[in-house]
This record gives sequence, structure tokens and C-alpha cells, in this order.
Amino acid sequence: MATEQRVRDLLDRVPTGIFVSGTFRDSGSGATFPVHDPATEEMLVEVADATPEDGVAALDAAVAAGPAWAATPARQRAEILRAAYEGLIARTEDFALLMTLEMGKALPESVNEVKYGAEFFRWFSEEAVRIAGRYTPAPAGTGRILVSKAPVGPCLAITPWNFPLAMGTRKIGPRSPPAPRCWSSPPG
Repeated sequence: MATEQRVRDLLDRVPTGIFVSGTFRDSGSGATFPVHDPATEEMLVEVADATPEDGVAALDAAVAAGPAWAATPARQRAEILRAAYEGLIARTEDFALLMTLEMGKALPESVNEVKYGAEFFRWFSEEAVRIAGRYTPAPAGTGRILVSKAPVGPCLAITPWNFPLAMGTRKIGPRSPPAPRCWSSPPG
């Protein structure tokens, strides 16, 4: 049951800044915008209103983190994703209540979305340790092809409003295993 006090306590813990380089901060302009409960039109929280410069700062931070992430062993990436799964499951009720407050989805549907969305992190945590390359003859028979997997770098992922958590985890989870890179070698 979501009492008024539970809602207020939860909203007081919601980060309202922009997440860049591992920390939440205000937007470059200092501007914010309100998030309203669609059922009551009551303002829930005010969150930072990112500027284009904030977007560039986030991209720069992601690019800077790329080499270290690429060097992170598959087992460690798997453990990070598994911890994300376990964290979502442990806080299912909190995430579901926030989703219901922000978008008006029925609470049982929000609970199901959190569980469903968390499963993407579990699935990709298990797949992260199965990253394998490939060594095969070229189709023309003129050499061999070596496929090795490496991170491709930052990406932009837009999520729909009606399944924000599940579609976010579905796009974030597979970004942790590297993507393939191919090299072709001459015969012999």
C-alpha cells in the first residue's frame, strides 16, 4: 500500500540531477522542470533540465570511459549486470511506485514491468561471459576471417513512455558485451 508518507519518502530519495561521470549534478543552465502525477496533476518533483552542452558533457564522459570499459573482463561486466538485476528486483516496489506516480500505469502493471525489465540485465549478465570470436575460411576461399568482439562506444537509445524501464534495460543490457570486429587475412 502506498501511503502518503511512503510516497513522500520515496520522492525525497529520487535523484533529480543529470547523471554524468558517475555523479548527479545540476544542468549547465541550472534550469529544472516539474514532473506531475497525471492522476492528480500534483507536482511530484522538479528535475534538472539538460542543455545541449550537458549532452555533450555526457557523451564526452562516455567516450572517456570507453577504453577502461573495453578492458573490463567479461566476468566483471557480467557481475555488474547481475548486480543491476538484483538491485532492481530488491527495489521492485519502489521502482513500480515511481513509474505509477509519473506515468499513471496501474501499480500491478508497473510491478510486472520492473520484473520483466530486470530480466534483461539477468539475461545479458549470463551472455556477457559467452563472448566468443570466430576464425573461419573466407567464403571465396582466399583467406581466413577472424572475428573478435570489442565495445563499439556510446550509443543513443530512445525509450517509449509506456514501457520506460523495460525498454531502457533492453537497450542498456546488450551494450555491455562487445560487438564484433572482423579482420581478414591472406591465405596461408
